[in-house]
Amino acid sequence: MNELHPRVGVGVLIFKDGKVLMGRRKNAHGDGEYCGPGGHLEHLETFEECAMRETMEEVGIEITNVRFLCVSNLRKYAPKHYVDIGIVADWKSGEPRVMEPDKREDWAWYDLEDLPSPLFGVESEYIEAYKTGKAYFDC
Repeated sequence: MNELHPRVGVGVLIFKDGKVLMGRRKNAHGDGEYCGPGGHLEHLETFEECAMRETMEEVGIEITNVRFLCVSNLRKYAPKHYVDIGIVADWKSGEPRVMEPDKREDWAWYDLEDLPSPLFGVESEYIEAYKTGKAYFDC
């Protein structure tokens, strides 16, 4: 990865019955931290397509009502620089499964007021955006 150019990441908050889906990461970046599915935006892919693809690849479920949540300009991980697109969606079908066992330990539904800790990266910004409507974060 060329550190002199920002990369675009897309993360998803998925809701079912008032609870949000999160899993514990298992790799060098964010090991032991919790977040929803997400990944890098592919060439010519829409944010919504990326959210649906990453969710299927990582969790094995379908989502619906996929919509923009927020954007974050992430410079705090220098020399890496990310523009992160937060997406919110609703569960459509399927049961969460660990599809990438080298990257994720588990998936579970959590109450928004009782989230696991620690949260990964911009997950706290996603939660703030969802609760307050704030759409831009510069971190």
